[in-house]
Amino acid sequence: MARVSVTYENHIAHVRLTRADKMNAVDQDMIEAIIKAGQEVAASDARACIVSGEGKAFCAGIDITGLSGMMGKEPADALMPRTHGDGTTNQWQEVAMVWHRMEVPVIAAIHGVCFGAGIQLALGADIRIAAPGTRFAVMEMKWGIVPDMGGMVLLPKLVRSDVLRRMTYTAEQVAAEQALDWGLITEIAEDPQAAALGLATTIAGKSPSAIRAAKRLIAIAESEDDATILEAESRLQAELIGKPHQMEVIAAEMGKRPAVFK
Repeated sequence: MARVSVTYENHIAHVRLTRADKMNAVDQDMIEAIIKAGQEVAASDARACIVSGEGKAFCAGIDITGLSGMMGKEPADALMPRTHGDGTTNQWQEVAMVWHRMEVPVIAAIHGVCFGAGIQLALGADIRIAAPGTRFAVMEMKWGIVPDMGGMVLLPKLVRSDVLRRMTYTAEQVAAEQALDWGLITEIAEDPQAAALGLATTIAGKSPSAIRAAKRLIAIAESEDDATILEAESRLQAELIGKPHQMEVIAAEMGKRPAVFK
């Protein structure tokens, strides 16, 4: 049975976890399907992407039967090889990092629960929109382990150190309102799927080359020194000015019409 569906409409990729009967809990088949979906979207001409879950939840975390399958084996043999992401990630980490590396903006539309592997998947998105009543948890400590699916790369970029530590040490569930206050999510919406679609539609209507450049620039701004950031601002701007997409933006603005990009 398929674990993930990928469809495209109006330059927007819709990626849906489809294991609704298990609240989209992540097993080996879903790990492979999420990575494959990310690779497919990355190779497409999509201008934005929405990741969501079918049924009652976004993702309830790792299917614990998958964890029990590692018992009696040497964990380092499975965890330490860098098999994905140009030699930077293992397969579990790639579940989140494939979206973090995506050249186009990724929006997670979240509802129900977003636990463990689910929260790390959502952290791979640029923007997270949650329904009222959604619950979040860094769940790994419940099972006596630590977050290991990219969460320690992504979560410190969003929340204070004390929040990071509290969520990691306790595995306690956090309500959407608290998650918003802490910076874990971007906004709360009654219909996160509709809100994500509206935002993705706005993004897809902008210059595709400028949006991709902006995402690259933001990544540099979040991690590099001042001189590197200033150089990147100038270099990326020089690559955009006067090019077809930017000229179409100007023409559309002058003509008071939507831009049409080739």
